Amino acid sequence: MFSDPNRVEEEQEDFAHMGGWRRVVVVRLGRFLSRVMLFNLGFYWISEYKVLQNDCRGLTRESGRPGAIVSNHVSYLDVLYHMSSSFPSFVAKRSVAKLPLVGLISKCLGCVYVQRESKSLKFKGVADIVTERIQQAHQNKYAPIMMLFPEGTTTNGDFLLPFKTGAFLAKAPVHPVILRYPYSRFSPAWDSISGIRHVFYLLCQFVNYMEVIYLPICHPSAQEKEDPKLYANNVRKLMATEGNLKLSDLGLAEKRMYHAMLKGNSLPRALLQKDE
Repeated sequence: MFSDPNRVEEEQEDFAHMGGWRRVVVVRLGRFLSRVMLFNLGFYWISEYKVLQNDCRGLTRESGRPGAIVSNHVSYLDVLYHMSSSFPSFVAKRSVAKLPLVGLISKCLGCVYVQRESKSLKFKGVADIVTERIQQAHQNKYAPIMMLFPEGTTTNGDFLLPFKTGAFLAKAPVHPVILRYPYSRFSPAWDSISGIRHVFYLLCQFVNYMEVIYLPICHPSAQEKEDPKLYANNVRKLMATEGNLKLSDLGLAEKRMYHAMLKGNSLPRALLQKDE
């Protein structure tokens, strides 16, 4: 069932184009097991809300099939939810494909792999693959939809960081989704502690809560198609307005500096030069 399909360039496994009964089994089984994992982590009920276009306080768009889902990024739990909801393809680090079990799951999702630290032309090839996959998902209802976190890192759930333009280069409609985790004791947001400790504390909190807000599908205007940054900023402002989130100008570099300060480590030279 999990025999390797054809491969494409840049060492990207072509599981995204798996079809027939194999695709049906993988998607349905993947969605079910993802929901079981969330249930075991204490998410017994997940509240989902849909904002109608008439109720939307920001941009109002026409309906249609999106090429990508864009979501705020609060925790690794975000990935589990989206897997249980639509089983989309993600952008993941190249090393994820080599992990036991997780690597197989990422391949079944049709993930696009990147080498974050690499500045070579391979990164441009990955960007082209993501754009192509978004266009395919928009035009073909049988193609797996792409799931992107345009912030590029996790937050504490109260803020929305600047969006990267990767999800908006394809000039295709996107579906904004907002995730929130109400809590009274331990925050499910993966902010400043290790993953193992976070999972342990999360399991100690027997009931956890998740709220999901689905906004109207956003179709880019002619001006937004020519300016991906404008498109990204407009979607970001809409999500901040509807999700009651605060806009922040900070990014991954500042987060790394913050974590280094918490650990009492000296800041990397590259970050110090950027700060200067």
